[in-house]
Amino acid sequence: MIKSRLRPLNIALAITVLAVSSLISIDAAAQRRRPPARHLTVCGNPNLPCKSFRPFEPFELRFRIPETAVIWDTELFYAVILKSVKSSDENCDVFIPERDRLAAQALFPNNKVFASRCVEPGGISYSNTSSKAQFMAVYAGNTLAQANRMLATVQATGKYPSANIRRMRATVNGT
Repeated sequence: MIKSRLRPLNIALAITVLAVSSLISIDAAAQRRRPPARHLTVCGNPNLPCKSFRPFEPFELRFRIPETAVIWDTELFYAVILKSVKSSDENCDVFIPERDRLAAQALFPNNKVFASRCVEPGGISYSNTSSKAQFMAVYAGNTLAQANRMLATVQATGKYPSANIRRMRATVNGT
């Protein structure tokens, strides 16, 4: 009698386990088919060519943008924030002057010095930065070790005492 009660329970349990494992394998197969998110490559050295469909302003960090892209974001990278100024969304006249960026670029000729501006449609914005400030930064590489070396180089100049490392992405919404 006990055997006859256990048999339907065992069958029901086996069917349940089979159904759950089938769902898990279907979900895993669907996940495998999704292509990985592709992020665009940053051109961190201003002396090297950067083939891109979009032209860049001198103060912008360049990256490779394909012709078919509409909304773009780059791979994660490190930058050393050299300087920042308080700003608001209403006042786009407050930013780091181009002469300051050019002076910093002369100090770091192989790493792009870039600066933020109020984001206009189609303009570049940077993640992990304050919306209440504009900044000037130098590209510091893809690894924390590279960023630490760049920070040491920046600190050795004595010109940017509040320099700090930031991990970010550059983003453009071209819609």
